[in-house]
Amino acid sequence: MEANQRINCTVGSCKYNDHSEQECKLDSIIVTPKQNCNTKKPNESICSSYKNQEE
Repeated sequence: MEANQRINCTVGSCKYNDHSEQECKLDSIIVTPKQNCNTKKPNESICSSYKNQEE
């Protein structure tokens, strides 16, 4: 990833989220489609790199 790019994230339960910056600490993420979801809205996809901070 380019040095000046970043992944903004507001998912508070994700262990990769820097809460103070609302930014993902990962260099890249995997975004996948939800099955059987055709809403044409953002909820059609999910971050598959998500890990609960308790894991």
